Amino acid sequence: MSYQHQYLDGTRIHFPLGKVVCIGRNYAEHAKELNNPVPTEPLLFIKPGSCVVPLEGGFKIPTERGSVHYEAEIAVLLGKSLSTQPDEEEVLDAISGFAPALDLTLRDVQAKLKEKGLPWELAKSFDGACVLPPFAPAGAFEDLTDIGIRLSINGEVRQDGNSEMMLNPIIPMIQYMAAQFSLQAGDVILTGTPAGVGPLNSGDELLLELPGVSRFESKVL
Repeated sequence: MSYQHQYLDGTRIHFPLGKVVCIGRNYAEHAKELNNPVPTEPLLFIKPGSCVVPLEGGFKIPTERGSVHYEAEIAVLLGKSLSTQPDEEEVLDAISGFAPALDLTLRDVQAKLKEKGLPWELAKSFDGACVLPPFAPAGAFEDLTDIGIRLSINGEVRQDGNSEMMLNPIIPMIQYMAAQFSLQAGDVILTGTPAGVGPLNSGDELLLELPGVSRFESKVL
């Protein structure tokens, strides 16, 4: 099944699937659990739209390439373009929806790249590296500094975070991203992962949530 932006009620969103703009180490405890320094400025990287697959119906992971780690993140879908120095109102107006996403990482591959000081694309941008469900409309959230994100695997909660824990809150984060490169309708922002990341295995049963707003069940095929 190919990925298509849509809302919770099944309405298709007619934005093209754009790039996926990610921020690394945006939760201090996650940085610490991987023995990474807490960054003093936003650490950005981009995944191509070609890496996105739907959560519905389950998804595959490339286990032949080493350990595949899950990273549950709040995803933000943009419905309007942003560039240069957007103000807070412009950013809010550009946000179309929110969803719980999985940013998948080839952790063994990433470790080798980091040792050599090389870029992370091989570990972060493979086909299937971004798993997305449908989006809740932006209006479902009154306070962007209080959005929960939770991942349970085989009935056990593995990650349970909140946007209030972010080092770079959602609005300033998107403002910073737009100052570096233009953002377009259909682009997805991945806002960082809380502590609790770990390996996925074939057959794992997943429950991915923005608590109180959306919840999705899926499986690693």
